[in-house]
Amino acid sequence: MNKAERLNQELIFLGTKESFQIKDLMTEFNISKRTALRDISELENMGMAFYVEKGRYGGFHLLKQKLLIPITFNLEEVNAIFFAINALSLLSATPFEKSYKHIYDKLLATLPQDQQTYVAKLQRDVNYYKVPSISAPNFLNLILQSILEEKVIEITYHQFAQKQQRLQVYNLLYRHGIWFCDAYDLTEKRWGTYRCDKIEQCALITTTQKTLNHEQLYQLKQNYEDNYHDIPFKCTLTPLGKELFQKNNYPNMQLHETNGEIIMSGGYNHDEFDYMIQYLIAMGKNVKIIYPEALKQAYLKELQQIIDNY
Repeated sequence: MNKAERLNQELIFLGTKESFQIKDLMTEFNISKRTALRDISELENMGMAFYVEKGRYGGFHLLKQKLLIPITFNLEEVNAIFFAINALSLLSATPFEKSYKHIYDKLLATLPQDQQTYVAKLQRDVNYYKVPSISAPNFLNLILQSILEEKVIEITYHQFAQKQQRLQVYNLLYRHGIWFCDAYDLTEKRWGTYRCDKIEQCALITTTQKTLNHEQLYQLKQNYEDNYHDIPFKCTLTPLGKELFQKNNYPNMQLHETNGEIIMSGGYNHDEFDYMIQYLIAMGKNVKIIYPEALKQAYLKELQQIIDNY
């Protein structure tokens, strides 16, 4: 690690501390006392404010500042940032007001011309393909706000039938072009995963209704995962089937290899039966159902319907 990189890392390391001693830098960055003292002097020149307290329990006490001390990035780090932003730019909807394209252009304009040219070459020569958003839900920023502030939302949800619900949302997730949220229905006292594009209306509840904290929501989610998928299944996969599984799988599924066989196992709920059939059909000849028999027969029936189309 060169000096500039070390100073940046030291700024980050000290950013959350109220005080530190020389030995903290020596231990964290494997540097000598002399180097640590020189770095502290450099950090002060860069704008880090502190005062020194002498004595056995003394040290350097950092002063809280409104202005952020600038952190510099080398060209490789800059390229990594732009690559990540470009990879996200296919999302037509995000929980944030500004699009990734807007952020990309704004950040690019801050770079010197030679670095802009280098970044442009990187984007031209390295490509990242991801499924773009299939639909654009309207309430992602409001849902995110409810998560961060641990508040309840009232929604009108319309997937199979229109329904009014009061939810406390645990997280947002993006999968195969669709935004979902995991949430606890406070009225029906049950966990669920909801498609955000099926939410027709959404409002924060501003009353003093008691809410759950993040840890409590996590425990409800774990109980759901442990108990909801109560029908066990087992399949064998081909090597290509293993690759397909690795590209698309769910928490209720596991993969392991026994005696040279690739095994996919787990559990599903009766409500997920039709989806399980469609998931397995997508694997084609690369999956073979061992049990349960009902899943196997439904799979064969679906295959026969596909054959009948021809």
